[in-house]
Amino acid sequence: MEYRQLGSSGLKVSELCLGTMTFGHGTSESEARAMVERALDAGINFFDTANSYADAQSEVYLGKALRGRRREAVVASKFYNPMGSGPNDSGMSRYHIMNAVDDSLRRLGMDHLDIYYVHHVDQQTPIEEMLRALDDLVHQGKVRYIACSNYEAWRLVEALWIARANGLSRFVCHQAQYSLVVRDIERDLVPACRHAGLGVVAWGPLAGGFLSGKYRPGERTKPGTRSESGWAYPADYFAESADETLRALLDVSARLDRSPAQTAIRWLLEQRGVSSVIVGARTLDHLETNIGSTGWVLPQEAADELSEVSAPRITYPEAMEWPRDGARLSAVKGAGVDP
Repeated sequence: MEYRQLGSSGLKVSELCLGTMTFGHGTSESEARAMVERALDAGINFFDTANSYADAQSEVYLGKALRGRRREAVVASKFYNPMGSGPNDSGMSRYHIMNAVDDSLRRLGMDHLDIYYVHHVDQQTPIEEMLRALDDLVHQGKVRYIACSNYEAWRLVEALWIARANGLSRFVCHQAQYSLVVRDIERDLVPACRHAGLGVVAWGPLAGGFLSGKYRPGERTKPGTRSESGWAYPADYFAESADETLRALLDVSARLDRSPAQTAIRWLLEQRGVSSVIVGARTLDHLETNIGSTGWVLPQEAADELSEVSAPRITYPEAMEWPRDGARLSAVKGAGVDP
C-alpha cells in the first residue's frame, strides 16, 4: 500500500480509502467489521463516511469496527444533508455544523474527526460563516482538518481566498466524482486543486459498478445491482464515450490478466493530483478485488489507450487558448532563443 501526502498538509493517507456508504445499506454490522479489519491489515488507513449514509448507521458501524484500532485510522465524515425535519437540520450554517459534529462523534464513539467535509453546496449560507464554524471546531480539537466535496472550482477558490484573508483553517482536499467515464473535474477542479495545494480524493471510481466488469457496452442496468434500483448510480454523468471506454477497459484488463475494477481503479490512482481513491464495497470479496488495484503499475501502452478513448472533449476557452502556448513557444525557438 502506498501512502500519499494529502495535498500540502502533513497528513499521509493510503492510496485507497474505504468508503462506507454501504454500511447499514446492504452490508451488515458483522460484514462491516470484517471489511474494516481486512482494510487495516492490507494497509488502508483512510476511512470515509457521512452522517447521512444509511440513516446514520454507517457512522455507527464504522465506529464500532474501529474500536481498539482508532490510532491506525484517518477517519473522515461529512455534514450537509438533512438529519431531521427542522429548518436548521441541514446545510452549512454554524447552527447545523455545531450540532452535526457532536452527533457524528457520538455515533462514531470518538472524540475527534480527522477530516470533516462539507458534503454539498449550500447557496444560502455565507462561506465565511461556514469556515469560521469549522475553524472553531479545529481549535476545539473536534476536527483536525477540513475539506469540501462536490464544489465547483470557482466556489472552492473563493473559500480558499476567504480562509487566507481571514486567517481561518483552509481546506486540505476536495472529494469529487472521478472515473474513466466521468472526467469532468480535469478541466477546472484538478488544476485548481494542484495550484492551491489541495489533494483530490476521488469517489465513484467504478461509476456505480459500470466499470466493475458486470456490464457490457450498451447496458445501463443489470438485475440485482444498484442500477436497477437507481441507488447511487451516476449514469446521468457518464460521458458520451462511456460504451467505447467500457469496451476498451474490458479489452485492456483481459490482456493484463486483471479485473476491470482493478484496472479502472489503477488508472485513476495514476492520475495527477489524486491523493486517494475511495473504494466502496458491499462484501468482503468486493473489497478484496479492489485491494488488488495496488502494488502494480499500468503499462504505458495500456494507460495511454484508456486515457485516449475516455478523453473528454476540450471546450472553450481551453480549445481556443491552449494551442497559443505552443505557438508562442515555437516562435521563441524560431528566434534562436533558448526557452
